[in-house]
Amino acid sequence: MVMPIGRGENDTMFQAAPFDLHQFTEECTSSYGVPPRPHWITTYYGGHDIKSSLNRFGSNIIFSNGLRDPFSSGGVLQDLSKSVLAITTSNGSHCLDILPSQNTDPDWLIMQRKKEVHVIQRWIENYHKDISSRYQQLEQV
Repeated sequence: MVMPIGRGENDTMFQAAPFDLHQFTEECTSSYGVPPRPHWITTYYGGHDIKSSLNRFGSNIIFSNGLRDPFSSGGVLQDLSKSVLAITTSNGSHCLDILPSQNTDPDWLIMQRKKEVHVIQRWIENYHKDISSRYQQLEQV
């Protein structure tokens, strides 16, 4: 699986190291005896049009992205529907919002967690309303 992550020229104090598929292919072939398949993940699992797929088959999903995380470049960074949401923060990193809270958590992290909890609570409330109205409809029959 190919995850094209690199560093640009002005991103950090480190020297630039842009992703180079040709070099990556040579390293994989040398180390493992097989070349990588850059499009395998979307060929096998789909996702060429993730918005269409998630709109059709997905619901109640939060894509939490800290934009400081290099993995965020491959993440879902926009809401795709009313129930497939992207919650992003410029300061966060990979899975930071799901770690246990601490007294030293910055305000932006506290707010991100609160927003995620609020969204999930709304989904649960809507579920209970839907179930309740279905039972009422059945009782009327």
